[in-house]
Amino acid sequence: MRVVYRGLAAVAGVAAVAVALVVVLPSGPDVVAAGPVTAPPAAPSASGPAPTASGPPPTASGPAPTASGSAPTPAASVSETPAASAGRPKPSPGATLAPGYTAMEALYADPRVPELTSGVKRMALPSPGKRVMKDQRSGLAVPRLGRPWKAYGAAPFTTKQVLPKRRGASSRGIFVTCPLPIMEQKSARDTALLAARWTLNHHPKGSKISWLASQPIKNGWMLVYRVKYGKHTSRAAVAVVDGGMSKPGLAFVTVPDSQRKQWRDIGRVVSGVRVLG
Repeated sequence: MRVVYRGLAAVAGVAAVAVALVVVLPSGPDVVAAGPVTAPPAAPSASGPAPTASGPPPTASGPAPTASGSAPTPAASVSETPAASAGRPKPSPGATLAPGYTAMEALYADPRVPELTSGVKRMALPSPGKRVMKDQRSGLAVPRLGRPWKAYGAAPFTTKQVLPKRRGASSRGIFVTCPLPIMEQKSARDTALLAARWTLNHHPKGSKISWLASQPIKNGWMLVYRVKYGKHTSRAAVAVVDGGMSKPGLAFVTVPDSQRKQWRDIGRVVSGVRVLG
């Protein structure tokens, strides 16, 4: 009897182990053991690449490994600085830019604005006139042009001078100043380039630039250029000058071909812009 009891006890022990295994082990591949709840992975930023259909999405612990087993290099973020993009090739006009591009890369990719090469020469500037208008917001003094120019309501600029409208013409000459409406760059030349691109907002749709002159001026840089739109053109110029304010000042003049007699005033404008003393 003692042997029988020992046998029954052994069978009961084996059964208990089997029951324990049934309780502990998952019942199938779809069952997940309970554990600490972790935060879901952060949503990708606007600049980060979206996960492709062929690859697994990133997990909370890091990016998915590549086929070789190593983690991919993180993508550049929107806050990438110009210094970080200095090693990238310059975009060609009409190129499609990925997120994270800089203001200068947007300029290089704009087919309306050609590259400013060393072949663009300086121009002889006339002596500045004595009559000036003062722009206190930009810290600049600019030429007060004679007739037929006249002062006009400045908004949204700080100062504004215009030529009379010509019958049948949609454009007329304007000369305005204001604090720089775009982001200042490290070099005055680059800032002037971006300013010239910005002025296309004040030319007819479809306008394109061709450079006529480029040179440094006291406390800044000036550009003179032709703007072509359809069968017509305008002569224009920008001067970006540091007037000691929180932002540099911008002087912008444009004169359409219907008023070409006043093209000579463009040189007077860029030669006469100076810091308000």
